[in-house]
Amino acid sequence: MQIKERHRREDGREAVTLVPESLDDLWHLAYILEPGDLVSGDTHRRIQRADDQMRDTGGEREHMYVTIDVEDVEFHKFANRLRVSGVIEDASREDQLGMHHTLNVEEREEIEVEKVWKPDQEERLEEAAEDTEGVDVAIATIEEGEAHIHLVQQYGVDEYGSFTGTTGKGEYARGRDELFGEVAAALSRLDVDAIILAGPGFTKDDAYDFVEENYPEAAEKITLVDTSAVGGRGVHEVLKRGAIEEVQAETRISEESEKIDELTKRISTDGTAAYGIEEVEEAVEFGAVEELLVLDERLRRERAGEGEWTVDINELITRVEQQGGDVTVFSHEYAPGDQLEALGGIAALLRYRMQ
Repeated sequence: MQIKERHRREDGREAVTLVPESLDDLWHLAYILEPGDLVSGDTHRRIQRADDQMRDTGGEREHMYVTIDVEDVEFHKFANRLRVSGVIEDASREDQLGMHHTLNVEEREEIEVEKVWKPDQEERLEEAAEDTEGVDVAIATIEEGEAHIHLVQQYGVDEYGSFTGTTGKGEYARGRDELFGEVAAALSRLDVDAIILAGPGFTKDDAYDFVEENYPEAAEKITLVDTSAVGGRGVHEVLKRGAIEEVQAETRISEESEKIDELTKRISTDGTAAYGIEEVEEAVEFGAVEELLVLDERLRRERAGEGEWTVDINELITRVEQQGGDVTVFSHEYAPGDQLEALGGIAALLRYRMQ
């Protein structure tokens, strides 16, 4: 994310001119923007002219610069865009003021965001700016007869491909090489900076030898990691073991995996944990929160007034920070986020046991 300019406005608001440079940046913006913010940018809008109304042509699309009072934000990762909808507050055509419009924010398009920035939103923006030169990573997990390739993004892990085939040694060696060949060819086509090759036993080592012999450039990117499983479970093991940090220090997915594991461990052992809005609120009241864990989607819904919590989430976050605690916002796109959602979308690691 490029941050080009910052300007202080009235009532504590600040306008930031920025340029999202990747799908990850658009994802970050989805959880920074909220109702009441002002977003400005170039757009095209269908204008109905007097003669068009007579002929019912549907109007012509005209370029204009608009400022929208945000009502809704939707992240469309498969369309590579962020849809920001609301009422037009300002526009290069005055006759469009007060009308509803959707601004499609795409990669490398400059926008201006004016809002009262909350601490976690400021932190997220700064992280996105620092992550501009991030490393792209693929995780390939393989065992006899089965292989999977996942791509690591800041918003989670996406499955790129799944492969099956007859494998083994001796008379089945040909089938085994066919599976290795499919996986190796797929890895060689990926535009990534690093590849984690993982799985149980020696299959991954044999697969690496195949890649090294047939696709030496791809082999140079590979790091081998032992896991007990493949697929989603294997990916979770890779993240939990910290293999990603070695090749993609900026990703927070492995951090989230460790934190959710620590949370579940504490829940089942010493009890220095809280989950659900009521328990967490009580822990904050006593100043016991060491680290607050919040799901990004729940945080967005609460701030948009669509949630069910009776607690002011912004006040809760502020109090935790004032008490010297940390706040981690989890992505709902990955397994740790799913686990946090199952616990009510909010939890806390505590300094001491409450009961």
